Amino acid sequence: MKAVRMHAFGGPEVLVVDDIPVPQPRDGEALVKVHAASVNPVDWKMRSGATGLSQDQLPMVLGRDVAGTVEKCGPGASPLKEGEAIYAMLGLRARGGYAEYVLIKPNEAAAKPRSLDFEHAAAVPLAGLTAWQGLFDHGKLEAGQRVLIHGGAGGVGHFAVQFAKAKGAFVATTVSAQDIQFIRDLGADQAIDYKNERFEDVVRDIDLVFDLIAGDTQERSWAVLKDGGAIVSTLAQPSEEKGRQHKARAVAYMAQPNAAELSEIGELIDQGKVRPVIQAVFPLSEAAAAEQKLEKEHTCGKIVLDVTADPRNA
Repeated sequence: MKAVRMHAFGGPEVLVVDDIPVPQPRDGEALVKVHAASVNPVDWKMRSGATGLSQDQLPMVLGRDVAGTVEKCGPGASPLKEGEAIYAMLGLRARGGYAEYVLIKPNEAAAKPRSLDFEHAAAVPLAGLTAWQGLFDHGKLEAGQRVLIHGGAGGVGHFAVQFAKAKGAFVATTVSAQDIQFIRDLGADQAIDYKNERFEDVVRDIDLVFDLIAGDTQERSWAVLKDGGAIVSTLAQPSEEKGRQHKARAVAYMAQPNAAELSEIGELIDQGKVRPVIQAVFPLSEAAAAEQKLEKEHTCGKIVLDVTADPRNA
């Protein structure tokens, strides 16, 4: 099969298309024919060597989420079924979605939303679960509460805005000026141009700050948080001392595969309450260009790889 692997750490040029054997499912695994995979910041961070990987773990196939069709099930792979269309977030193991086939576990996958094609389905799992778990598992967001989402137009952020609205929260979000209409179209109640407005001047009484930016933005967020609220971050641990001062929770987390939550997200998508937004699609052979676009350019929504395009002819 064709797979995009890195043999060394570095820039996008270290990604190469290799011919490698199709893996075979063992107990508790299923083989999936990948139709599409998405590109996430964790991919270029792993490629650059910023995540603690070592050279002896290479070569490695990157890619944490896929959409495709179950080809073969090993023993104990129930409820996955051969021929089923699925989408999945892959756990952190030596396997990745930038490939024509990948092994998955039942707890990583759910039925592909019926209303989505494979490309849009592949855009959901990692970013969607990151948003879901940040808002609800860690943030404990409830209907009627107020949430401030920093970076609402990005891959995780645009799902967070829609999930929070679907659950009945008031949603404020910081974005660039060019993304204000986009994020309003997704349901945000208040869009803040972070370059020309200070969010602490225009929002207050926030129950949950969902932080996708970190740094000074996170530090300034204490000023808008209600006592008893929470700051939840995907990037940096919020100050626990400030949390005690505000009687608030300070949480940093890493998203985990969760089949049940993927199913719930899929239901919201099929009900028309949530839609994944794709900014660009690249063939598998251009994974390096896809990663470079995500790392270096302003992106709105997700970037996806079309794995069914033949890399030899792309």
